[in-house]
Amino acid sequence: MNEAAILLQLAKSFAIISLIAIGGVNAVVPAMRQEIVDRLAWMDDATFMQLYAITQITPGPNILIVSLIGWQMAALPGLIVATLAMLLPACTLAYIVGKLAIKLSGSKGFKLAQDALVPLAVGLIIAAGLDMAQAAAHHWLYVLVTIISAAIIVLTRVNPIWALVCGAGLVLGASLFGFPG
Repeated sequence: MNEAAILLQLAKSFAIISLIAIGGVNAVVPAMRQEIVDRLAWMDDATFMQLYAITQITPGPNILIVSLIGWQMAALPGLIVATLAMLLPACTLAYIVGKLAIKLSGSKGFKLAQDALVPLAVGLIIAAGLDMAQAAAHHWLYVLVTIISAAIIVLTRVNPIWALVCGAGLVLGASLFGFPG
């Protein structure tokens, strides 16, 4: 596939995904993984998971995953196209809905729609976590790290970044001894 075709596909894929990103980019990570790994076969699960892990541990917005996928596929032009394709449709829709929200803010129908979006966003984020856990489950060590990380996040008030740091340290330490292999 040539670079122009890749850029066009990046634009198309991320523009569509951006319109369902209720709850932010993390809510549509499974859709991104399915598109990039399963449907287009541009990278394997391990590469996708590495890009996702990088974006979760670095400061800044979660949309960095889109930028890194674009960079992986077509360097700087890919980064720009993927990022703009993810931002422009969603921002345009948010602007239109924001204008509409101002006009309808007192209505019962608007309040109902607003309240309905909260569990939808939470559900999408949970689905994203489950999809990423399933994608990582190709080695017992990754399953163990996933379970421990989930337990830390759910059962404690510890900042989730520590679960990421500990998981990365465990896998890095294990890799020094030839695990996982």
